[in-house]
Order: sequence, then structure tokens, then C-alpha cells
Amino acid sequence: MAPAEILSGKIVSGQVRDRLKQQVVEMTEKFPGFRPGLAILQVGNRDDSNLYINMKLKAAAEIGISANHIKLPNTATEADVLKCIASLNADPAVHGFIVQLPLDSNTPINTEKITNAVAPEKDVDGLSSINAGKLSRGDLGDCFIPCTPKGCMELIRQTGVQVAGKRAVVIGRSKIVGAPMHDLLLWNNATVTTCHSKTSTLAEEVGKADILVVAAGRAEMVKGEWIKPGAIVIDCGINHVPDSTKASGKRVVGDVAYSSAKEKASFITPVPGGVGPMTVAMLMQSTVESAQRFLQKFQPGKWTIQYNQLTLKMPVPSDIEISQSCIPKPIDQVAKEVGLFPDEVELYGQTKAKVQLSVLKRLQNQPDGKYVVVTGITPTPLGEGKSTTTVGLVQALGAHLHQNVFACVRQPSQGPTFGIKGGAAGGGYCQVVPMEEFNLHLTGDIHAITAANNLVAAAIDARIFHELTQSDQALYNRLVPSVNGVRKFSDIQIRRLQKLGISKTDPMALTKEEVNAFVRLDIDPGTITWQRVLDTNDRFLRKITIGQSVTEKGFSRTAQFDITVSSEIMAVLALADGLEDMKKRFGRMVVACSKKGQPVTADDLGVTGALAVLMKDAIKPNLMQTLEGTPVFVHAGPFANIAHGNSSVLADKIALKLVGKDGFVVTEAGFGADIGMEKFFNIKCRYSGLRPHVVVLVATVRALKMHGGGPAVTAGVPLPKEYTEENLQLVAKGCSNLNKQIQNARMFGVPVVVAVNAFKTDTKAELALVVQHAKEAGAFDAVECTHWAEGGKGALALARAVQRASQAPSNFRFLYNVELPVVDKIRLIAQQVYGARDIELLPEAQEKVALYTKQGFGNLPICMAKTHLSLSHDPEQKGAPTGFVLPIRDIRASVGAGFLYPLVGTMSTMPGLPTRPCFYDIDLDPVSGDIKGLF
Repeated sequence: MAPAEILSGKIVSGQVRDRLKQQVVEMTEKFPGFRPGLAILQVGNRDDSNLYINMKLKAAAEIGISANHIKLPNTATEADVLKCIASLNADPAVHGFIVQLPLDSNTPINTEKITNAVAPEKDVDGLSSINAGKLSRGDLGDCFIPCTPKGCMELIRQTGVQVAGKRAVVIGRSKIVGAPMHDLLLWNNATVTTCHSKTSTLAEEVGKADILVVAAGRAEMVKGEWIKPGAIVIDCGINHVPDSTKASGKRVVGDVAYSSAKEKASFITPVPGGVGPMTVAMLMQSTVESAQRFLQKFQPGKWTIQYNQLTLKMPVPSDIEISQSCIPKPIDQVAKEVGLFPDEVELYGQTKAKVQLSVLKRLQNQPDGKYVVVTGITPTPLGEGKSTTTVGLVQALGAHLHQNVFACVRQPSQGPTFGIKGGAAGGGYCQVVPMEEFNLHLTGDIHAITAANNLVAAAIDARIFHELTQSDQALYNRLVPSVNGVRKFSDIQIRRLQKLGISKTDPMALTKEEVNAFVRLDIDPGTITWQRVLDTNDRFLRKITIGQSVTEKGFSRTAQFDITVSSEIMAVLALADGLEDMKKRFGRMVVACSKKGQPVTADDLGVTGALAVLMKDAIKPNLMQTLEGTPVFVHAGPFANIAHGNSSVLADKIALKLVGKDGFVVTEAGFGADIGMEKFFNIKCRYSGLRPHVVVLVATVRALKMHGGGPAVTAGVPLPKEYTEENLQLVAKGCSNLNKQIQNARMFGVPVVVAVNAFKTDTKAELALVVQHAKEAGAFDAVECTHWAEGGKGALALARAVQRASQAPSNFRFLYNVELPVVDKIRLIAQQVYGARDIELLPEAQEKVALYTKQGFGNLPICMAKTHLSLSHDPEQKGAPTGFVLPIRDIRASVGAGFLYPLVGTMSTMPGLPTRPCFYDIDLDPVSGDIKGLF
């Protein structure tokens, strides 16, 4: 017979590499920025290991795999190696991971323990017990196969010979080659016999083999005459035998006597140049396969999510009873379900987590989902259920219609939580859970804001005190101290010098005049706008006197405490699009004016970096879930009157990337559409660059009756009978407010869906009347909702309407150009959104317009601070009043946040506690630790 055909591993491995290179190109085209990642962990510095690793690194570079060589010294302990493995297991950029053997350490290391520590899904060497077990039971599609057997099978396939039904013999039983080769042939339907050095009838067994794989580690152990004519011979051996003709005095041979074997075999692998090159190629192939599995599993926008089944009860229990009856999913499970990687999530217990901003960079090429904002008609003091509707809508879209959906909501202040309003987690069967975690400290963001805000306040008074009591040189010596005989400006001080027009960087080079300008902020105490804050309703802190201690040397002034969520730092947190942007906004915050009328900023005070440090964790959105298991971001909670009343830009941006182009992000704007929605559009969307697809406008029969002339609605007081009995006339008259708020939403070019939040006292006729009026007023659709009592099921009609509306044409536009004069921007909002005839600026407001325009702040957006209980400035004016003149008593600047806020009427930034605050009913069970009586 003719000599055997040579199975060249060099040629076949080249073909494999070319194929892999093309696959990597296709991956990177489909997922820009993505590359398969291979990590090689080496302990010690063996020459042979270095040679093998260099071969693998070269092959990876050729194919386009990002390879990382981690080299530990030979002093590394087993614990050091395991720690490194744990880090690589958790790294989402590493898809393939091998430990180079042998481990060259001076200390004993259990090799099996090390190989088994590698995550099975990254074990591209196929050496872990889990992968070996899966191979032995035939799970070939769910495991990694050791590279040498995998290469052998590829060479056998190159022959074109059908493996199924053939008799195969494997010589060798090592975990790396022999045993897995047996399993691989067996599950490819060959009849397999494993032989070894102790097999007494070795020649006889070899003579039966249609396919012979030899991995015995003995030079030319298998003789040519043993081989069955026409057999396929795969020689895995690498042995050195003496050869005086070679310069090295030796040559490389396999485990098979090649010269005689090739005369009987039909196909045979040479040594070298046969199996060897295939081993590296198969490592690369397994790495690419691992990357493909990773993309399949973590494909952006592809969620596999487990929803919670509600057990509805009638009558509906209290919010906290419902919340505590629910068993939330572990928050790391929620994170995994929505496509977040382990290193992108910081767990705060079992039910809440922080999400790293790095996810935005990873998903930067992912298209955004649909953006929905939930707002409402002008509410009663009881609220009309925007939060409940937000949660109900996402539960309907997610748990019932199986859409990718995120809710993005504000974190509530503990002021109203312990006052009269209660929590903000939603209600009934539409809640963010656990609601007690949501409504209380959460992850400490508001406390961080309190600390940061009060640091600025302390810095202001301290600076005034020190400037009053020290000379220029004494101040300079303290601001720029000599350390080991060297003075150096900090970065923030360099910025201060640049602001002053001083280009010097040597502290010793400043003139006396320059030192004076540098050290003297010369703050006018009467212009200080920055107040201390506390996240508790405390009316007796509305006006205080500070500096009464004798140590303050007579420097005292009148000041006040505001509630924390009114701090400009909260507004900055909500509008920042990253750490760098947050720092810049902090630096721009104006806290007072100098006696020459120049703005004094946080950067001038030198606190910008410290504020960023205090807020470094608060900037990360908080991940929670609803009762039905849909994901929620809870982040930031700015007031909706003196601030813009919306959750963070960052939470929305991350959520829009995570849901994918067909998913939905539902966020809520505070108070009615005239306040929260207007600011959402004109401020939040202006800064974020995001464009909404749908407005959901929440209306209730109760609120419409109030607008139609019903009696006053007061928190904590039973509703008058007009609200509990059918009264179509009151509802119809009150729809003037609904009509105006629909008009307000449509003014921005966005489709409006009206959600009529049904209460048990509403009649079918009343609800139908509201739906009819809403459609006649131009709503895209209007639907009755019963989600409070039924969860997501009760908002299915709303969810379907939102889906349809998101496909409708949208022509979003801002109400005004920020380049317009301040007064013109205020007038546009007053006339077009509120229905005013005109505005009237009181003297103090006129002065501020001139001041802010002069200081360069005239081009900022406007954030109107007015009552939420009326479209006008008068909370007693219900419905849709017109013809009134809107009084502007003052204007203030939140320059860091990026808006001016005109004060309409009297606004308190520190609420007070009512006669009977809701904390009377709150208690803690000392045995179970459960909170009782919270809402």
C-alpha cells in the first residue's frame, strides 16, 4: 500500500488561526470595542514555560485576542495564586484563563486545587474537575476540552474519515491527554479501548485500531508492524533520543516508530509538526468560543429575568404589610438579569446595590431604549399616585408584557417620610421594595450630601473669620504652607490664581498685591446664599443665629437650615453626567458675593476636591426592584420647587443602555406637569441630551373634583362626601386642569397618554368621563388604571397604550432658547405653561436679574419655584386660571446645578412637623427587627 498521508499540524493550525481571526473581526464589528480576552497566569520563571507562553501570546496577537500575561514570583504562596485567580474569574474582560503548569514556586502548592479554582466557564485548558466531568458524561457543548485532545480530533476530522462506528485505541491515561481523548472519541460514537504501559496485549490491541492515538511518553514505543493497515495514527509524544548527527547530540521523536508506521497507516502525524502546533491553536479556539458564549449570555439588551408572582388580597393591606410579605430577589441576581457584570455592582446587603459608572463606557455603542416620563395634573395635597403609576407601568411592561424596562425614581427625604406625606416607594401592589429601606437611609446618599453641603457652609464662615483676624502674610503662610522647606500651590489654588489673572506658579514669586488678591475672598456676609442643611423637618431651624461662642470673637450672623434635598449639591448630583462633570459643577457653585460684587465659588473656597471625595459613592445609582421583580434605579431627590424635581441623569442614561433599543425607561417628574415635567424638558433633557418618547399624565377623579369646585382636601382629614359620591358635574368642570396639562405636554411635541388612577370611591361613569375628556383634549390615549389594587395587571392597558405611543411621531422641542433674556424666559413659562397674562418682578427680583446678567449667568435655564397646588401662584386658585399676573419676589442662582430659580410667592426650604406626625405609628419589633407602622 502507499505510504501514509501526512497530517501536518502546521498547515491545519494555520487554517484554524485564519478562521479564528475572521471570527474575531466579525465579533468586533458586531460589538464595537469588544475583544476576546485571554489571561495566562505563571508562577516562577521556568525557561520552558516562558517559551510556551510566548508562543501563546504570539498566536493571540495574530488572531486579535487581547492576551494578558500575569507573572507571580517563585515566592508566591498558594493563597497568592488563589487570590489572583479570584480576581481574573471576576474580570469580565477575561474570557479564557489558563494557569501555566508546572507551578515554579518555592512553597508547596496543590496543583489540582489551583486548576479547580479557575471558573469553569473560563477554563479554556479544560483541566478543572467540572469540565472533565461534563466531558465524561458527554456534555460537549457545555464544557471546555483539553487543548491537545481537541487538536487531535481536529486532525482526525481533516482526514474525512467518519469516526462513528470505528474502533479507536488510546494509549495513555493522563488527565491532560489520554483520559479526555477517550471520552471525546467515545462521545463521537467510536468504540474506544484505553491502553497503557501495563497493558499486556498492547500490540494486539493496537492491531485492532482504525484510529490510534498515542500519548504514552515513551520514545517509539509503538512499532510499525503493530499497526492495522489503513489506520489513522495520531502521535502526541515528544521525546528526545541520542543522535550524533545533530549539533545538539539529540533529536525529537514521537511515541510511534514513524518510519515503519507510515508504511502501514493511511494518515499519520509527524513529530515535530503534528499535534504540537494544534495545541496552541485549540487554546485560541477555546478562547474565542468562550468569548462567543459570553456575548450570547451577556448580550446587551437581552434579558432573562425572573418575575415575582403577586398574591393579591382584598381589601388591600397596608403598604408595609405588602412590602414585608414579599421576598425580594437577591439584588446581585437582579443585576445579573439586566446585564450588569459583577465588578460593576457594589452590594449593600441583599436588597440594594450601587452601580459603577463604568457600565456607560462598556455600553457606549448600545442604542438607547424608549424614554417615558410620568407626570400628573395639579394634585391635591394627598398626591395623585405618580410613583404608584410609575411602578405599576414598569410592572405591566416587564412582568406581564415581557419587555425590558427600568423605573428611575427619586430617593425620598426623611423629612416628609417622618412628617405627614409618608414614603415615596409607591403604594399598594406597586412598590419599590423593601419599602422601609427605600424610604429611610438607603445607601447613605442623602447623608453624604448633608456632609458635603455643611462642609461648604463651615468653610464660608471659617474663611470670613480667618480673614477678619489675620494679616495677608499670615493667611498666605497657612494657605500655602512650607513643607520640608518647600512651598507648592495645589491644583485648586492654581485655578484660583488663573481666575485672578495671575500666571505664576512659584509661591515665592507673588507680589504683595497678588498675595492680597489670592488670600482675600472678602465675602460680604449679607450676600451669603449657602445654608446649612438637615434631612429632618425642623421648623425652628428656619432662622438661627450662628457664631455666638466667645471663641468667634464677636463674628455672628443670622442664618438658617434648609432640608437636605433642597441643597444645590443634590441638584448637581441629579444633573451631573459623571465624576468629572460633578466636580466642575461643584467648583462653579456660587455661595456668596465679595464686597465688590464678584461671585465667590466653592472653587474659590478650595473645597471642590473635598466635595468630590465625599460624593464619590453617592454619584453611583442605587439598584433596587419592584414587588414583581422589575429593576429600579433610585438616585437623587432634588426638590421639585426650588430645584428641578427629577431623578438623576446618570440613572436614566445607564438604564436606557441596559434596556436596549426596544426596551423602556420610565422616570417620574415631581409635582404636576406645570412644574416637574416642564423642568424635566427644559432643564434635565437640555443638559442630558436625552429626548423623551412619551408623557404619561396621571389624573384622578378626586383631584378633578377639587379643580371643579369641590371642598378643600386636607391631609389627615377625612374626605368630604363630594369626593366619595358620584358627581359628574364637578368632574367635568375640573377637567379644565386636565386639558391644560395635556396642552402643556403636547407643547413640547411629545405624545401624551393619560393614566386615570382609579380609587375605590370612583364610579364607572366618572372614570369614563375623564377618559373621554382626555381624548377630546388631544391625548394620544387615555385609560383607566387599577394597579394600586392589582399590581402590573391593573396597568396593562396603560402599558399597551405607552407602547403604541412610543411608536408615534415625536417632535420634541424646548420651550425657550437659553440665550433669551432672563425676564423673557420667565414670561414664556408663566404665559404658556401656567396661563398667566404677564409677570411682575418685585424690586429684589429686578436687582437679581441685573446682577446675574452682569455676572454672566443670564444664559442659564429657568427653574420656577412656585406652589404645586395651582397652575398659578395662589394655591387656592384651582382648575385652569387665566388672566393673572405672576409675581416674582426674588431670583436666586444655582450656578453649579445650572439654573436660576425665581421665587413665586413664599417658599419654605425647611418644612415643619404637623401636630400629629406619622412617626407616632412607627416602631421596631425588638425580636424580629421588623419595622412596624411605617405608612
